[in-house]
Amino acid sequence: MPTIRPMTSADADAVLQIYQEGIDTGHATFERDPADWAKFDAGKLARPRLVAQGDSGDVLGWAVLSPMSSRCVYGGVAELTIYIAAAARGQGIGKALLMALVEASEAEGLWTLVAGIMRENEASIRLHEACGFELLGYRKRIGKMGFGPMKGKWRDIAWMERRSEVVGVG
Repeated sequence: MPTIRPMTSADADAVLQIYQEGIDTGHATFERDPADWAKFDAGKLARPRLVAQGDSGDVLGWAVLSPMSSRCVYGGVAELTIYIAAAARGQGIGKALLMALVEASEAEGLWTLVAGIMRENEASIRLHEACGFELLGYRKRIGKMGFGPMKGKWRDIAWMERRSEVVGVG
């Protein structure tokens, strides 16, 4: 199993490369290209940001959180993003990384994590379900693909949520 550790700016190239691999599937994001590191960094919460690192030191996957809203009432709610390197998929790395992110998010006082996953990304939906996320429903025709094998097609997004059992339970 990989080592799960905090993401640093030294991981930027590997993180953006793995993001590109996800983009290339056509089922991970509406984004056509990964942002540069400064833009990526600016849109995420400072903590937690995690990477899964293999024995040889290579980054095998990453997980980060973005604020759900700037309104204070949503201060404990974040949207998660998780990507696993193509060569590392199907090895349990995603589950280890996502569960570590859940634990780290609770340590930061977050009580709800949400995820928007393209309907066709069944592996990601199963991963989230295995980590305690509930499928709330589908946001139908939420966006039109601008690239890839589904270019020009409207996409449905599975909306999933995990409510902490230790933070915000009172």
